Amino acid sequence: MRIKLPHAPYIARKIAIDLLNSGFIKFKSGTEPIAAVAKDILCVDINKERALEERVKELLDQNENEIDFMQVDRKSMFWLIKKKLAKDFGVMLAYDDRYSSLSHEILQKLWKDDLIDYEVSENRVKNLIYNAIESYLKQYEAIEDSVIDRLENYKKKVVPGTDEYDLIFEKLYEEELRKRGMI
Repeated sequence: MRIKLPHAPYIARKIAIDLLNSGFIKFKSGTEPIAAVAKDILCVDINKERALEERVKELLDQNENEIDFMQVDRKSMFWLIKKKLAKDFGVMLAYDDRYSSLSHEILQKLWKDDLIDYEVSENRVKNLIYNAIESYLKQYEAIEDSVIDRLENYKKKVVPGTDEYDLIFEKLYEEELRKRGMI
């Protein structure tokens, strides 16, 4: 599953919490700097993919007439172009490889910035970070469904897409994450 920008802070906090709860990692400055490093790295990666997709959209728009003339499926063409340009933008499209690389990058930055210390293998810590990302993404849909159910049964009816709806959704989403020990 793809990581979206609004989820980066939640995933970053989950990484910090999982590292803290592991029992084999010592924090030198608390969880906030850990979460900040993870969030920054995740946001850079997400923005690289956004830039790639914007470029693909530009190319499709520039060649709209040819696409229509050849009766090519726009969605398929989008994916083919994205695949072709991914390396130039530094984006890995295989999510397992991507999350593994992000986990390694987060670990390296945490170590380089002297925010953590550990006496287990580097791979074990990297896997812990990877599992935090995967775990969040697997639970994301269930959490969102739960929040939507709660909103539908909300005393005051709120209209999706409004600022009020977004604020209530965000509040309930964070509440659900707390219940699940993710923040």
